[in-house]
Amino acid sequence: MSEQPSSSPTAKFFWFLPTNGDSRSIVGASHASSHHIVPPNYRAPSRRYLAEVARAADRLGYEGVLTPTGTWCEDAWLTASALLAETERLKFLVAFRPGLVPPTLAAQQTATLQRFSEGRVLLNIVTGGDDVEQRRFGDWLNHDERYERTGEFLHIVNKLWRQDSYDFEGKYYTVKDARVSAAPDPLPQIYFGGSSAAALPIAAEHVDVYLTWGEPPQAAAAKIEQVRKLAEERGRKVRFGIRLHTIS
Repeated sequence: MSEQPSSSPTAKFFWFLPTNGDSRSIVGASHASSHHIVPPNYRAPSRRYLAEVARAADRLGYEGVLTPTGTWCEDAWLTASALLAETERLKFLVAFRPGLVPPTLAAQQTATLQRFSEGRVLLNIVTGGDDVEQRRFGDWLNHDERYERTGEFLHIVNKLWRQDSYDFEGKYYTVKDARVSAAPDPLPQIYFGGSSAAALPIAAEHVDVYLTWGEPPQAAAAKIEQVRKLAEERGRKVRFGIRLHTIS
């Protein structure tokens, strides 16, 4: 995955932690598939193997590693916590689903991990595009409602990191005197993906980096331009990243 800063020609490159196992194929086991398909030459995601991958990415100068989330993935928070001590400068882009964790708790968890990592935590917001998988976790909202809830979630989290106390009453969350013991320093950059009409305004309003898949260049360019325009209307600038699989 690479990220392109809006004001600089220098791209930042991330690797991917295979927390759902590794193999010689990228099409074997999906994060959200109904059954855990074990491809040929499958390698289980042991702590030692994931540490080996993380140390290699650290040594080779990658900006960070995406720590994914999904039914068949090892937990992203716990994986990042375990591997921070194995690396020196590598950042961990921790994926999680708003709606499964209350915003105040997520803000606390992130602040703690940011302090313990000495500033090496980034957040990847995964709203969830697979109804079957969401229901495994007890989430029965429809697609557009999930993005609406993500907007409330990110609004609360950003407020908690920037002021001492916050009250909020919305459609999905109501908090009173919500706070964290201390704000994370630096504030974690928030990454986010989603191509639907419900997703793009959330990106423009709340996130630092908008992510897209490896789509045809014209389609990706049109979507990026739309997010850029929506962000400018809100007085914001958003950076952009793309996720690609490579044969290595």
